Amino acid sequence: MTDVSVLDYWRAGLSDVPDEVWRRERLEVLILADNALTRLPARIGTLKALHTLDLGHNKLRTVPAGLGDLSSLSRCLYLHDNALTELPASLGRLTRLAYLNVGENRLTALPETLGGLAGLVELRAQHNALTRLPETIGALTALRELWLRGNRLRELPASVGDLTALRELELRENAFTAVPEALRGLPLLRRVDLRANRLTELPGWVAELPALEKLDLRWNGVHVSDRLLRALDARGCVVLR
Repeated sequence: MTDVSVLDYWRAGLSDVPDEVWRRERLEVLILADNALTRLPARIGTLKALHTLDLGHNKLRTVPAGLGDLSSLSRCLYLHDNALTELPASLGRLTRLAYLNVGENRLTALPETLGGLAGLVELRAQHNALTRLPETIGALTALRELWLRGNRLRELPASVGDLTALRELELRENAFTAVPEALRGLPLLRRVDLRANRLTELPGWVAELPALEKLDLRWNGVHVSDRLLRALDARGCVVLR
């Protein structure tokens, strides 16, 4: 028996969203990944039962504000590998969403409304052109993983210090010249990837991060004192440099 709550059009050669989508009032999962979609109809917001939406690997340049009307979207929203230059402010209304992937686009900023995503556990925004993050990111108190590889970031907002659930932080291939002060005191932070930045030294307070297990500093030319290395090693933290 066909599951009426799921529609899977993965690699179906689509250039438009099929009419069948709009006839499924109880649709919970919609997969449109790996197609050739260039636009998403505004009526996407009428799919009120959706908890998962996959639009990855298409050719979307914009997404409609109607995405913010998907009040049941609680599991995943994939928008990665498109041609997006901005995200609608309405995304901030997706208060139940747990996973958001907007990587591999052309984003220079994330919306200020990002802080509205109160349920977000994992945010992936890797390989864009981000130069800053909104201060509102500090409101994502459920966030455990933040992936920001391959952007143009030089610093993190002070509000990142409010991400007390954060465990994984990937900052590889950005433009950091110092370890962001905002990380100081994060109680659950386990792994930090700072490869291929512009770091020259490691601050002593890094050894005070209570949960740190792995710190990757390769391809920086960073100086780490022997004393600091011993302190990190004594508490079981692996430092790669």
